[in-house]
Amino acid sequence: MPTDANARDRISRRAALGLGSALLAAPALAQAPWPNRPIRLVIPFAPGGSTDVIARLLAEQLQPRLGQPIVPENRPGAAATLATGQVAEAPPDGYTVLLTVISAFSVGSVLYRDQIRWDPVRSFAHIGMINRTFYALMANRNAPFNSPREMVEHARRNPGLAYATSGVGSIPHLVMLRLARAAGVEMTHVPYRGGAQAVQDVLAGNVPVTLDGIPASVPLIRGGQIKGIGVTAPARMPEFPDIPTFVEQGFEGFVVEGWAGLAMPAGTPRPIVERFAAALREVLELPSVRERYQALATEVGNRFLDDMQRFVAEDAAVWRPLVIESGATPA
Repeated sequence: MPTDANARDRISRRAALGLGSALLAAPALAQAPWPNRPIRLVIPFAPGGSTDVIARLLAEQLQPRLGQPIVPENRPGAAATLATGQVAEAPPDGYTVLLTVISAFSVGSVLYRDQIRWDPVRSFAHIGMINRTFYALMANRNAPFNSPREMVEHARRNPGLAYATSGVGSIPHLVMLRLARAAGVEMTHVPYRGGAQAVQDVLAGNVPVTLDGIPASVPLIRGGQIKGIGVTAPARMPEFPDIPTFVEQGFEGFVVEGWAGLAMPAGTPRPIVERFAAALREVLELPSVRERYQALATEVGNRFLDDMQRFVAEDAAVWRPLVIESGATPA
């Protein structure tokens, strides 16, 4: 009996040691160095739009600095709120990054407030702002107007003048809606699933005018393929000195600055978010990236981590009453 009891004790001790080793190994496996596989970059727009251009440029530069592929994934829908909600519910493990945009976070979060379950601040760990830009009013080359004022006068003579945007509730939609109301003209909104599609239909002459972020359309404006007839900047832009501002055309208060950033789901470990932010800062300082931004007529982002988290909260608070006042509703 004693011999059997001793044998059982030895077996029990070995089993306990084996279990203890397994329990110690489990956290080590769970905490494998990040990143150790590709990272998804979810873009809530169709390919080719202004924010898509910037996001893909940065993804190329982030990849060698993080040691893993950054894979862009376009998921348009519901003014960028659809993909935003999907990322909010993704595992907070550092392998899903969202391209955050003003149209979803500052506008869509209000416009779709009865249909979404995410919050622009509480649902995300904001990494940083990637760019700041203004919007351009663009017309088909054969359109009989060359400025915001001339377009409004044309709309008075031709009620129902159509304009294309990247979607219902997007910043371009709200700006054009506000413009039509301020001028007392009737205009028809033609929503698309992305800014690039809207611009292409204006190029083709299917819709006479569109408002979109400037970066994606810079080559088209400079090449004369589409007419830039107005910008939402406070003063004329050095890159486009011949394009008037809305303000100088008599539309006071029509200064609109867009922004885009990167974020991970809330709960993502802070060291992961900080490492990604550090890589993003480094990329945004590259001379080649800054030259590309300049060519796209956009500015480099200047807010990161906690500063970006505060900015998103403040910007959403500014736009909330404007969205509600506009009367815009989801399609």
